[in-house]
Amino acid sequence: MPVLALIAWSVTAIAGLYLLAIWLIEYDPKFRHAAATRLPIPIVVGHGLFAVGGLASWVMYLITDKRLYSWMAVGAMVFIAALGMTMAVRWIGVYRDRPTRAIAQAVSVAAGSPGRPVRPGDMIVPPERHLPVSGVIAHAAFAIVTIVLVVLTVFNVSGS
Repeated sequence: MPVLALIAWSVTAIAGLYLLAIWLIEYDPKFRHAAATRLPIPIVVGHGLFAVGGLASWVMYLITDKRLYSWMAVGAMVFIAALGMTMAVRWIGVYRDRPTRAIAQAVSVAAGSPGRPVRPGDMIVPPERHLPVSGVIAHAAFAIVTIVLVVLTVFNVSGS
C-alpha cells in the first residue's frame, strides 16, 4: 500500500504541475488590474511547497521505514489539503461567475494595439478560469486517493 500511495501522490503531482503551468501561462502581471486572480500567490506557492515536502517525506519513509517520515507526510497533507480546498472553493467561484465584457482600454493594452476596437468575444477573466474542469477534478480525485492510502498506511490498517 505504501508504494500505491507513492504512485497516487506522483500522479497527483503531475496533474498539479499541469494546472500550475496553465495558470502561469494565463497569469499576466500587466493585465492584473482588469482580471485579478482569485488564487493568492502565497496559497499557490504554499500548496506546492508543502506537496513537494510531503512527497519527499513519503519517499524517505519508503527508503528508511522510519515512522517519523510517515507522520511528517501526514502533517504536510493537512496543510496541502487545507490550501487545496481553499483554492478549489475560490476556483469554483471564478468558474461559475460570468466573464465581464472587456473595457476597450484594458483589451487594447493587453493586445498591444491601442486602437483595436473591442470585439464581442473579448472577455476579461482571471487566469484560473482557463483551468480545465477535467484537470481540476483529476487532481482532486487523485489527491483524495493519496490521502486515504497514506492514512491507511500510517495507521497500519492493512495489517502488514
